[in-house]
Amino acid sequence: MPRAHLHVHLESAIRWETLADLAVANGVPVPARPASGFAGLPAFVAHNQLIRDCLRTAADFARVAREFCADEAADGTGYVEVSFTAAGHGERLGDLDMPLLAVLDGLAQGQEEHGIECRVLLDHSRRRPVERAWQTLELARRYADRGVIGIGLAGDEAYPATPFAAVCDAARDSGLHLVHHAGEAAGPESIREVLDLGHAERIGHGITILDDPDLVAEVRERRIALEVCPSSNVALGFAPSIREHPIGRLVEAGLLVTVNTDIPAIVDTPLSREYALVNDVIDEERLTANGWSAALGR
Repeated sequence: MPRAHLHVHLESAIRWETLADLAVANGVPVPARPASGFAGLPAFVAHNQLIRDCLRTAADFARVAREFCADEAADGTGYVEVSFTAAGHGERLGDLDMPLLAVLDGLAQGQEEHGIECRVLLDHSRRRPVERAWQTLELARRYADRGVIGIGLAGDEAYPATPFAAVCDAARDSGLHLVHHAGEAAGPESIREVLDLGHAERIGHGITILDDPDLVAEVRERRIALEVCPSSNVALGFAPSIREHPIGRLVEAGLLVTVNTDIPAIVDTPLSREYALVNDVIDEERLTANGWSAALGR
C-alpha cells in the first residue's frame, strides 16, 4: 500500500546534484553534504540557509518541486503534505507570490507525471516577525484552491508560540489546517502551547510529550497524531541514536504515531528507510494506516 508522508520540508528534500546545479547557475556557494549530524539546532539552521540561498528563480522552485514528486513516488509514497517557507523566500527575493506559485506549478506537473497526490503546508519560523506570519496566512488563503491546506509554526521552540495566537485564530476561522512543530527542542509545555493557542491538529515531532503524563492522556484521547522523524531527531541531537529514540515508548503509550523524514536529503533517509529503521517497535502496516488516518488534506 502506498504511504502517506506528512512531515517533510521541500527545501530539505532537494537532490544534491540539483542543489549543485542551482548554486553554480546562481553564483552562490555549493552547500556541502553533511558527513554526520549537526552540533545543535543553530548549526542546522545555518546549513539550511545555504540551501535556501541556492533557490533564486521560478524555474529553480518549479524544478525542485517536480523532482520532489518523482522521488517520493519512486519511494512508494502515494500522498504527501509538504512544508514550504513561502513567505520567507518571497521576502528574500522581493516577490511574495513567485516562489509559492512556482512550487505549485512544479507540484502540479510532478503529480500528473508520477501519479502522486500532494498538498502544501506553509511554515513560519518562530524566530521571524509576526508580520511575516500574517503574510504566510495571506498566501495560504490566496492559494487554497491550488492545494495549500494550512499553516504552521516551525523553527527553534525556545521562541514561544504565544505571539502568533491571533494569526492561528484567523487561520482556523478561514478554514485552514494548523500543524505546528513542538516537543522536539523544547519540553511538553511547547506542545500544550500549540494545542491551546495554536489550535494544532497534529504535532510536528512531539517526542518530549512523555515527560507530561496528563498531556499524554489528553493527546491520546483526542487522537492527535505525532509526526515523528527519527533520523532527523538523531541528526539534530534530540535523540542519541535510532535505537535509543523514544518512538517505542510513544507507541507503548497508545499515541497515534506517524513516521516521517523531515529532512530526507540531508540525512540521506527516504521514508521507506525510516519505516525500516523502526520496524522493531511498530510494523509497516500499522504505520501506513496511521499515516493515512492522520492526513488532513484528503
